[in-house]
Amino acid sequence: MNDEREYTIRLHPAAPEKPAYGAPCNRCGVCCAAEPCPIGRLLFARRRGQCPALDWDGSTYACALIVAPERHLTWLPKGLRHIAARVFARSISAGKGCDSADEVVTGNGPGNN
Repeated sequence: MNDEREYTIRLHPAAPEKPAYGAPCNRCGVCCAAEPCPIGRLLFARRRGQCPALDWDGSTYACALIVAPERHLTWLPKGLRHIAARVFARSISAGKGCDSADEVVTGNGPGNN
């Protein structure tokens, strides 16, 4: 969501720092907290704001559509869950590197109280 405007996203304080654009993904959650991916836009009818599938596991963020698709796709037969997860992972290039050009500012500056 790199469109020259400022906005605030909220992430768990223990979340890893956002890696540089193109660096290996560390599951920091910034991209999904800023906006849903194309699949999330279709499934959740949402263009802005945190994706409902963003899932905190205690140390990093993950896409619930990949790790537990049945949470959001309750109609999905059990035998198709692994296929759906692979399709979703491929659609967002999971594990291919950071694709968020967003700049992250942390601290207690204006608007960050």
